[in-house]
Amino acid sequence: MRLRPGIWLVGWGSRGGAGAPGPGGGRLAWLLRPAPRSLWALSLAIVLTIAVSTSLRENWGSDNAFVVKAADALLAGVSPYEDKRFLYLPSAVLMAVPEALLPTWALRWLLPLGMSGLIGVGWWAALRLFAVPATSRFAIGGFGLFALAYKPYLNLVLIGNWTAISAAALPVALLLAHRRSWAAAGLVVGLAIACKPMLVPIGVLFLVARQWRGLAAAVLTPVALSLLGALLMPSPTLFFTKTLPFLLQGQDEYALPWDASPIAVLPRLGVPGVFAVLVAFAGAAGGLWAAWVRWRRTDDVDDGELRLVETACMVMLAAFLVSRPSFDHYLLVVLPLLLASGVRAGSTPRSPWFWAALVPQVAGVPWPTELARKRRAFRDCVTLCGLAIVLARRSPRSVRVTLDPVTTAGSPPRTEPECAATSTESASRTAF
Repeated sequence: MRLRPGIWLVGWGSRGGAGAPGPGGGRLAWLLRPAPRSLWALSLAIVLTIAVSTSLRENWGSDNAFVVKAADALLAGVSPYEDKRFLYLPSAVLMAVPEALLPTWALRWLLPLGMSGLIGVGWWAALRLFAVPATSRFAIGGFGLFALAYKPYLNLVLIGNWTAISAAALPVALLLAHRRSWAAAGLVVGLAIACKPMLVPIGVLFLVARQWRGLAAAVLTPVALSLLGALLMPSPTLFFTKTLPFLLQGQDEYALPWDASPIAVLPRLGVPGVFAVLVAFAGAAGGLWAAWVRWRRTDDVDDGELRLVETACMVMLAAFLVSRPSFDHYLLVVLPLLLASGVRAGSTPRSPWFWAALVPQVAGVPWPTELARKRRAFRDCVTLCGLAIVLARRSPRSVRVTLDPVTTAGSPPRTEPECAATSTESASRTAF
């Protein structure tokens, strides 16, 4: 028997279990009710305050500046790869041209809002994937709390890194894939790769799903746009002779203090470099194995959303373990999906170890000597490895559900969860 998404949105937290009607359907049902205006106002105030305060800082958009500088170089007839800090594909230069044409004062105010908006798009798509009403307390309050408490969100909005594009693209792609539009999903992934090649590992998802048209779209889109960009710039081969070797070496001392990859962190703790590489690649191989096991596992209580999300997130976390560098804001690509999956029984956020792994990223905690000795990457590495371990350990486990009897007057007990879920499913459809 396959249960509809709305069934799980009823019983979580109610005393009677998954099928218990209970007053209001339990704590999760309360979270899925429409958010009051006060919560809308509070969440909006948090997001706007972060954006405005970022615009007023002198060091806003430091990462985005490298891409804009590359577009300026293209417009001036100079190769963007003369700057060793520009590490993206030639297609990214084309994407950055509109920003290069904007005045600085406009970009100062639009960039932080754009970063927040892209993360918001990813959150919205993740919610839609799990049939969560976009106007619910869970959606509105969850995004405000995430923006306020999760420090990498604050960092991403401040530096304007194009990771935000991948954070929006992956949930949208998975939503399209769940709706059997794999070719469109591949196109979305391909466009994101053309901006920043972060979602390249998601090609593994298309491979295990045997979706060749989607894989072709994901590959050919950035290739075509990169060829176009290369034709428009002088010395495009510098990408292979200068930029790619610099990137494969993990950049330089500039990026090392913030690199959360075990390959970079373990040697700073005195571990031999060769051993650190072996540990990181062993972890990545284990993550890919866990992703394969999770894809092969199908549960009667899962309509495919949880399978898609956990497989894709496991692939990305495995890649982050060996990528050089691997920064804190990379986790924004997977966290909205994992958090939204919490409405499902057996999902990763139902484990307390998931939240324990996120503790080092809580904003406002005065961690000792973090900046003085540049130890930020140690905490980021703990979170990265913790999330990968938690998700990998849960991948082989089947989701099981126990339905409590639903008794009505004059009838024998029966297990009909649809009776308890009808009102919530109707509300979900109305909200959309």
